[in-house]
Amino acid sequence: MNKGRQIPRIIWPLLALALILFFNLIFTDAFFSITIKDGHLFGSLIDILRRSAPTLIMAVAMTYVIATGGIDISVGSVLAISGSIASLVVWGGNTEYLTSADSTYYAPILAIILIPLVASVLLGAFNGLMVSVVGLQPFIATLILMTAGRGLAQLLTGGKVLNFSHEGFEFVGRGYLFGIPFPFILALGVILLGFAVTRFTPMGLYIQAVGGNRSASNFSGINTKIVLLFVYIFSGFAAGLSGLVMTSDITGADAGFMGLYMELDAILAVVIGGTPMEGGKYNVGGTVVGVFIIQTLTTTILTKGIPTEYTLLVKAIVVVVVLIIQSNKMREVMSMRRRAIQGKEVRA
Repeated sequence: MNKGRQIPRIIWPLLALALILFFNLIFTDAFFSITIKDGHLFGSLIDILRRSAPTLIMAVAMTYVIATGGIDISVGSVLAISGSIASLVVWGGNTEYLTSADSTYYAPILAIILIPLVASVLLGAFNGLMVSVVGLQPFIATLILMTAGRGLAQLLTGGKVLNFSHEGFEFVGRGYLFGIPFPFILALGVILLGFAVTRFTPMGLYIQAVGGNRSASNFSGINTKIVLLFVYIFSGFAAGLSGLVMTSDITGADAGFMGLYMELDAILAVVIGGTPMEGGKYNVGGTVVGVFIIQTLTTTILTKGIPTEYTLLVKAIVVVVVLIIQSNKMREVMSMRRRAIQGKEVRA
């Protein structure tokens, strides 16, 4: 009678996403309409792909961090630092004209991309060392950088909003490749990178082992410090890449507000997708669905003209419902209910 079989966790996020899309199919005109202009795809669905890219990039990396039993709440600040450094590099470090977008300074595109990414990787390594070597709790370790990082970003920019004009760099956040928004292609690249590392090397098993029982992992010969260092470096890299996408999209950097609260969306997407906060397992596919739920819901709210002050409330209600449905307690209740129905069928 398959008493032990349970409904996979990812079914509920998929159902929630389907319901949101079904709502738009009925109540939002042309929501599923996709047009081609100048060889580029346009429409609400394409906009969801583009807008979800920064969160998707961070959430994929956050999945592996949470799978080790950790958390990284500094990604929003790392994003702001990355964007601020990129804007400074665009201007060649010239702080005299940072608030003007009239003058165009064409810094080398590789420098604009690589310098912020290197800085982000170093910041991720700092978090990893605090957790793996110093032994701080992940929340406390990343809280340090969350607080100090945004202050550092504001120091780098002198408290100014950095505007710029750089056609090559703007492609990162605004461009299209094969008609698809380039930011989403970058997000797919991060997904594939994580998949390759965790599927074709032992790292995937090591991450789950460390999250399941770090002490046992140590005794079994796994270098837990390297595993933890890897996931936090990957998280820093992903946050830095998200910062580049956002900065190039808005052609500017506001260190005080860039990436603010984005770490919460990334963590929510991971949890909605079925990765348990206690670690030991990860579900990247579920995380992707979680990001799409958040972004599709946001797009729906804005499309329907709901006042912005209600946006967070509506998102919170949907997220709570999804989390309750896929909670262990609810799964137990549904399993008991299913066994009771099967028992009645057998007696009949």
